[in-house]
Amino acid sequence: MNCTKAVVGSFVALLMSSGLLSFSLAGAADAPVYKPPSRGAPGGRVGGGTRGPQGNVFVLSVLAPDHSGFTTSEQPSLYWFISGPTSLPVELTLMDPQGIQPILETRLPAPVKAGVQRVRLADHNVRLSPGAAYRWFVAVVPDSDRRSKDILAGGAIERVETPGDLKSKLAQTAKQDLPSVYAEAGIWYDALGAISDLIEAAPQDQELRKQRAAMLAQVGLPTLSE
Repeated sequence: MNCTKAVVGSFVALLMSSGLLSFSLAGAADAPVYKPPSRGAPGGRVGGGTRGPQGNVFVLSVLAPDHSGFTTSEQPSLYWFISGPTSLPVELTLMDPQGIQPILETRLPAPVKAGVQRVRLADHNVRLSPGAAYRWFVAVVPDSDRRSKDILAGGAIERVETPGDLKSKLAQTAKQDLPSVYAEAGIWYDALGAISDLIEAAPQDQELRKQRAAMLAQVGLPTLSE
C-alpha cells in the first residue's frame, strides 16, 4: 500500500507541475464541507498510474475518501476519473461484502474521455444492502492476457440508514444545498452525487465545478482543472 501511494503521489506531483492537474480550492468558501463519519468499516482508497506509449502521464482514481464512504441510497452512483482519454478496455467491478464474489463486473464503452466518469448502479440493476461495506474497482486493461498489468483504482462504500434528523432536514433543503447537507452529515457518496447532479444540469457553471474540486481536495483527491 505504501508503495502504491508513493507511485501515485509521484504521478500526481508531475501532473500538478505540468498544469494538467490541480487541487483547485477556488470556490472553497461555498464548497460542501465533508465531515468524515466517526464509524464505518475500514477501507482505503487505492489508485494507479503509468506512462502511455508516447510517454504521457496517465492517472486513474476513484472519487472516494480514504475510508469506507457512506451512502443512504440503495442504488448510488460511483464516480471516478481518468487524466487522459483512452481506447483501452475499462472495467468496473463491485465486490460483495466478503470481498469474495463480484456482484457487478462490467466493461465500460470505449473510448473513454478524460475527466470525471459516472456509473449508475441502477443501470445495472445492482442494489446495496444496509450495513454492508463493499469494495469497488476501476481497471484500465492494457493487456487482457496479462491482467497483472492492469491500471487499478479502488475505494469502499457502505449503505447506511438515513438518520431521522437528516430526513427532516433534507425535506426542507433546496436542491442546490443538498451537497452541503449530505457532506456535513458525513454521507460522502450522496454529497458527491448531489453536486455532480447540479453540474450535469448546468455544465457551464464553473462555480459548481470549483466547489466539487474543493470538496475532492478535502479528502486528498486530485481533480482535473475545470
